[in-house]
Amino acid sequence: MTTVLILNGPNLGRLGSREPDVYGGGTLVELQAALAAHAAELPNASAVSLDFRQTDSETELISWLHEAVDSALPVIMNPAAFTHYSYALRDAAAQVTSAGLTLVEVHITNPHAREEFRHTSVISGVATGVIAGFGFESYILGLDAVARRLS
Repeated sequence: MTTVLILNGPNLGRLGSREPDVYGGGTLVELQAALAAHAAELPNASAVSLDFRQTDSETELISWLHEAVDSALPVIMNPAAFTHYSYALRDAAAQVTSAGLTLVEVHITNPHAREEFRHTSVISGVATGVIAGFGFESYILGLDAVARRLS
């Protein structure tokens, strides 16, 4: 069985109450439940488990990426605000893909349709792929991509 790390960055623990007009009304708990339900329906469902995490700490997020490398785990990550400036997080993400592991960068909104400072991702250049703008469906699409790569 392969564990897929689902990593969520700062402020995502506030989903449902933080700017619902931008991020929707769903909570992080609801997102986790939707992913778990979808994972159970995958063709290789018995081969995939999810480890869903959220932190407001850049240090913790970097440590989780190191864990992914050390344990050879694929990653779906919403780096949130760290997307735009955290070179330390970028370097840790690069280690994931350099190890031959999948790293899918996901975003609930489309950063390119928002404020100009959100248009740059320091993570995208080292990610396996990027999915953005589909709400919680961005995570579902990311999980589908990881599951297909594991087949």
